Amino acid sequence: MERQLELKYDIMDVSLLAGKIMLESGAETYRVEDTMGRIAKAFGIRESHSYVTPTGIMFSIETAEPTKTKLIRISNRTTDLQKVSLVNSISRRISNGDLSVDDAYQELQELQKTGMAFPLAAQIIAAAVASACFLIMLQGSWTDFIPAMLAGGCSFSVLIYVSNHVQIKFFSEFIASLSGGLLAYFLYWTGAGAELDKIIIGSVMPLVPGLLITNAVRDLMAGHLISGLAKGAEAFLTAFAIGSGIAVILTIF
Repeated sequence: MERQLELKYDIMDVSLLAGKIMLESGAETYRVEDTMGRIAKAFGIRESHSYVTPTGIMFSIETAEPTKTKLIRISNRTTDLQKVSLVNSISRRISNGDLSVDDAYQELQELQKTGMAFPLAAQIIAAAVASACFLIMLQGSWTDFIPAMLAGGCSFSVLIYVSNHVQIKFFSEFIASLSGGLLAYFLYWTGAGAELDKIIIGSVMPLVPGLLITNAVRDLMAGHLISGLAKGAEAFLTAFAIGSGIAVILTIF
């Protein structure tokens, strides 16, 4: 009896860890709940219930004994879709009976410790190139291609640096857009750039919370109103911080 109780708690731990990794990596709320439910069912849990928000997960299972519930806190959220895909792969292996509870928990722990993101230099280069490509897409001049790259790379670099040292999320977006806008204006002032507005737009594109907005809409459409509204509010505040940084530059200069 005691061993069965421990096994049920272990199943809850596996489900919660899978949900935590997915939520921290940018997965939608309904996808997190679905994965947790599938894992519990694959391990023989007759019925389970989950309540997922951007900042926490509550998970309970129905057994012959009184209902057991666990809560886990989500502090950091980022975008790492490869981790989401790998958790889904582990979930499918559990459903196929290829993994035991202990093996699944061990693999999820190893996945949680692994940094799947690209190297920092590659991220900055990608952000710089994306900024320049957005400038061209907005019918900007090819003479502004390099200035947009520099401004976009600068804003993204500042975002990474500040977010690693300051826990206030929206402050990092504000400082990043402020830095990118300042460099864009400097390049325009020196004659290296021709269209200030399009250089600035390109420089802030890597900061725009596109995935967050998409997930907010998808959660609302799936009926997860609290999560959808919370993610929408976070996206709005992020956009406000970006706009405020640029507004300061345009007001001063």
